[in-house]
Amino acid sequence: MIEAKGISFSYGEREVLRGISLEVGEGEFVAILGPNGAGKSTFLRCLAGILKCDGVFVRGRPINDYPPRELSRVLAYVPQRVEPGFLTVFDTVLLGRRPYMGLTPSERDLKVVEEALKRLGIEKLALKRTNEISGGELQKVSIARALAQEPEVLLMDEPTNNLDLKSQLEVMRLARELAKEGKAVVTVMHDVNLALRFAKRFVFMKDGRKIADGNFEVLSEELFEEVYGVKVEIGEVRGVPVVVPL
Repeated sequence: MIEAKGISFSYGEREVLRGISLEVGEGEFVAILGPNGAGKSTFLRCLAGILKCDGVFVRGRPINDYPPRELSRVLAYVPQRVEPGFLTVFDTVLLGRRPYMGLTPSERDLKVVEEALKRLGIEKLALKRTNEISGGELQKVSIARALAQEPEVLLMDEPTNNLDLKSQLEVMRLARELAKEGKAVVTVMHDVNLALRFAKRFVFMKDGRKIADGNFEVLSEELFEEVYGVKVEIGEVRGVPVVVPL
């Protein structure tokens, strides 16, 4: 559904990504992991078409060939940081329907927005302005806006930022549900154990390179020492791997 073929990217003379390949299919939930400065967010922005580079394909078609409106019907991106504004929560999420709307929203547009608000548990905030809500609530609004696009590919950069523990679990459960519904879900994450609990595939990055890619079988104490530079012990709780730094 979305594929990167040996992509590289530089900011000026500083090379940030070095020949990374990745293919994510329908129904996959992939977590991108690695230390600060590994290039994770840059890679996600390349996948989203925000940063222009050759070698990214959506549905087998070069992402740079998509008109913005058409791409927005296929792919949605949730940034790491969201700035509040003066629109209401409802109207902010309604912006996700722009790829489908005419001059005014249809009944279906309004229904999709209502459903997105409910899935994030923020329907009671619908009439509040986004500069009147908390950072965690604003993060949920951003995710709801992405859901309103009804994308086939959902890219999220640190989607649990600013969220309390309960909300983190809710967002990750939602991401898992979306993958089960057939969407390709890719998230950049810092919380390794949260990723291990919910995602089914893990991509480890360091210094702009992909170090490992696979399911639980790729996990090893040696891998974490190579990627993060720390010794860990990998245990298990209720069948889910748990990483404990030593």
